[in-house]
Amino acid sequence: MKKTDQLFIDMIDIIRRLRGPGGCPWDQKQTPQDVKAYLIEELYELLEGIDADDPALLQEEVGDILFMIAFLVNLYEEKNVFTMADSLAQVTAKMVHRHPHVFGDTQVRSADDVKANWQILKQQEGKKPKSSHLDGIPGNLPGLSRSWFLGAKAAEVGFDWAGPRDVLRKVREEIDELEAEIERGDTARAAAETGDLLFSTVNLARHLGIEPEQALRTTNDRFSDRFAYIEQALQRQGKKLKESSLAEMDALWQEAKEKKK
Repeated sequence: MKKTDQLFIDMIDIIRRLRGPGGCPWDQKQTPQDVKAYLIEELYELLEGIDADDPALLQEEVGDILFMIAFLVNLYEEKNVFTMADSLAQVTAKMVHRHPHVFGDTQVRSADDVKANWQILKQQEGKKPKSSHLDGIPGNLPGLSRSWFLGAKAAEVGFDWAGPRDVLRKVREEIDELEAEIERGDTARAAAETGDLLFSTVNLARHLGIEPEQALRTTNDRFSDRFAYIEQALQRQGKKLKESSLAEMDALWQEAKEKKK
């Protein structure tokens, strides 16, 4: 079997051939914005492989991610913006610099020490000073994940609830406020209160040590499984979903819950 470095070179050669004269018309049309969309899709497929603990799926999806990143870099290489070597040299130097406790003489006692040093070293590298403590959290993260990071970042300077029970009280408060806006029929205010409720719920998860995006994905999967059970049960009865009552479907839902237990 070929060594990793040769396989990496082979992959880059394939990309250059696809993009070059006599290559693939579809690949030749791709732009960084196109690759951005594919990367997002491939990343979620990779996350699915991690969640499923499926080695075969993980192997495939890691390869797909590596290919899309190399494809993206090649687009910029073609414009003489930067090369793969530039990116690799930069990240290698950065990781060595930010781990002086491994590659130097710095002493650390905990992971918290490492995290504190990391921020100092970033500033030494000439990173733009923060205008806000919340700077650095990507704006295009999924909403639940961004809420989690915003809350965690604010908590670093003490702007946080004391514990999960305090956050739970906030969740109940937001539910009451949402209910009030529903009663008033104010759709715009109900939307704002729904956002507040979601944000508070994410912070409750953070206080409980639960990653909200993962928790919601698990719930989504559970919902899909139970709904599929309803569909299959009705199909065995010769009935369609639209021909069934809510009571019938709910009874099958409860049946699916019991079977999963």
